[in-house]
Amino acid sequence: MSQNVEEHTVDAWIALFRAKEHVLSNVEKVFKQNGLPLFLWYDVLWELDKAGSKGLRPFEIEQGMLIPQYGMSRLLARMEKAGYIVRSPSSVDGRGHLVSITQSGSQTRQKMWQVYSQEIQSSVGDKLTEEECHSLRSILAKLFERSVTEVETK
Repeated sequence: MSQNVEEHTVDAWIALFRAKEHVLSNVEKVFKQNGLPLFLWYDVLWELDKAGSKGLRPFEIEQGMLIPQYGMSRLLARMEKAGYIVRSPSSVDGRGHLVSITQSGSQTRQKMWQVYSQEIQSSVGDKLTEEECHSLRSILAKLFERSVTEVETK
């Protein structure tokens, strides 16, 4: 593996992370202004909403999340206390548990989506053409596919 990184590669890396931080900071700000939970909560609620009544194991939630979560157990405990999720023992593995979204959690996710979707539109859709959005997705998919392949081979 080369120790030398070309300047244009570093510039792309910096731009990628600045854009990510800027956009997520804006999302967090509008969630807070609207009295909504943190973005991480949306991410968990979205994964659980997609899973439906069967629920998910905590590691399955983490695999689908847009942002890595190292304190999944604490996060789930806070969300359960807020009434957005329920945890129940797994019928397959007595040590594990399944997490399911509650009606309150689903309603909260929908409220969050109303705010989040507007922020996605203003941060990306209003600034890029449809063709640029397709190009950006294609470019970023190359980075993701490579990282998934590298992780799988280790």
